[in-house]
Amino acid sequence: MPSHVDASPLYLDDLTVGQRFLSRELAIDADQIKAFAAHYDPQVFHLDEEAAKSTFFGGLAASGWHTAALTMRLVVETAPLAGGVIGAGGELQWPKPTRPGDVLQVEIEVLELVPSRSRPDRGSGKMRITTRNQNGDVVQTFDVRIILQRRT
Repeated sequence: MPSHVDASPLYLDDLTVGQRFLSRELAIDADQIKAFAAHYDPQVFHLDEEAAKSTFFGGLAASGWHTAALTMRLVVETAPLAGGVIGAGGELQWPKPTRPGDVLQVEIEVLELVPSRSRPDRGSGKMRITTRNQNGDVVQTFDVRIILQRRT
């Protein structure tokens, strides 16, 4: 599966429906999980390994927002869209928690491309962004509409 290895920006005109991109791998550890949670999602199952054992997660789990932030980093690195990765709404799910020691990888699939009728310099695309751990378990899915620039 291809990844976009050069730094040249991608435009709507460079993409095709069905195209896929695969990111590099990114590891996460307990200290990173706790640090993110302390700042942005201070719940016991993100902060305390011992206390987390008696929660819904049965152990320390990364905040879904931490998984989303790591996913975003990998998306930006893997598919550098001209003008940036600008979301215009979507559906986000976390079917399994991200755990300490997980190694995440993102797959981006182009589902739809729509040139704008009123703005010839842009359009939009629907992408499915799937984040998996080292076992292939899906820890996040994000079906998102993205604003895409066109070549002028």
